[in-house]
Amino acid sequence: MTLLEIFPSLRDGGLAPRLDPAIWPADTHYDGEGRITVGGVALADIADQYGTPTYVLDEGEVRARCRAYRTRFPDAEIIYAGKALLTRAVAEWITDEGLSLDVCSAGELTVALSSWTDPARIVLHGNGKPFAELETAINCGVGRIVVDSLTEITLLSALANRPQRVLLRVTPDIDVHGHPALRTGVTDQKFGFPIGGQSVFEAVERILGQPNLEFAGLHCHIGSQIYDTFPYGEAVRRMVAEMARIRDGFGVTLTDLDLGGGHAVAYRGGDAEMNLAELSDIIEDSLDAACARHGFPRPRIALEPGRAIVARAGVTLYRVLSVKHVENGHTYVTVDGGMSDNPRVALYGAHYDAVVVNRHPTGPEMTATIAGRYCEAGDILARDVRLPADLRPGEVLAMPCTGAYHHSLASSYNGVGRPPIIAVRDGSARELVRRETIDDLMCRDIGH
Repeated sequence: MTLLEIFPSLRDGGLAPRLDPAIWPADTHYDGEGRITVGGVALADIADQYGTPTYVLDEGEVRARCRAYRTRFPDAEIIYAGKALLTRAVAEWITDEGLSLDVCSAGELTVALSSWTDPARIVLHGNGKPFAELETAINCGVGRIVVDSLTEITLLSALANRPQRVLLRVTPDIDVHGHPALRTGVTDQKFGFPIGGQSVFEAVERILGQPNLEFAGLHCHIGSQIYDTFPYGEAVRRMVAEMARIRDGFGVTLTDLDLGGGHAVAYRGGDAEMNLAELSDIIEDSLDAACARHGFPRPRIALEPGRAIVARAGVTLYRVLSVKHVENGHTYVTVDGGMSDNPRVALYGAHYDAVVVNRHPTGPEMTATIAGRYCEAGDILARDVRLPADLRPGEVLAMPCTGAYHHSLASSYNGVGRPPIIAVRDGSARELVRRETIDDLMCRDIGH
């Protein structure tokens, strides 16, 4: 008997590649019918029940990523960056796992509080916090507010009716390169105060002059999608030096050092991602060396992962609308979603993969561009994706690693409502956020 007789699928180009564990939730498998399952639920069944496009979120994966951070950084405070993805359920999961939560608006704060998150474990961020937002945060009793301008110090001093802990955001002038929108550690940008300069001292002096503001420490965020650990070690060295400069200038020893997040995840097979063990080692080594050099007591460290917690837990489902072969050109697979549910491709040039979920293809493949349904030439979801050559309208595609900044950035462009979020765990699915309907869109239009 030949191999072709034992494995007939080899006649058609061989078995489909395995699902890459670097970009799919750990609990992702093919079931007995050849369908992809996540959290024990067939993705094709979710598409049939809830429609498409739909965001699927693996609760077990989110919790596992939280635990991984707690394990690798046992002495640090892990603060989940809610802007990556924030719903009531997500807030409950991450706080259940012992993480704190950072929010960037009154809306995110409301979501967090509605999930019974302890206000003392909430950090308020943002470079332009309106008066009403600061007032809400103080009245709710948030644990820390990250100060980003001199104006905020004035507003906080007027609003605080009890001691309010604050961190001062500074920029350590570390350029991690990459897309300009992801470089937040350089000096000339909208966030924070440049270290080593007079503006930091002016901000410190104003904070210390307010009896109801408790100056706890410094905060920085050097960028996003960073896979090299060296910049974090350099950030620790520069931040501790700045804390020592403040001590020498004002006689105050700060206790908290928040190093932000920005830890890279893999979006496609072979992409580089952050190694948490290496990151832990370089932060520890740099902290020991910097504190010894400046005679500074070891501060409490905080990290703010967002994408690294939820990105791989998310999968987006689309239904194929058409397959178009352009003569002497590309093959376009048009789906029923696009840039309104995933604007990251248009905004940052992000790259994604996609696979068919309703069957396990074993035949010939084609290289295709996945196009969205919106009236924009730039509405492309993925390029150079390998898909079955016999792909048909009505089949379901899944795009992995879409848990971060998809729901958060989604819009109702072209009058199309935003997708629902469906959580999966232990073989069951439940709706966390329902699909936005035309009635939802119309209720905001109050008429002539």
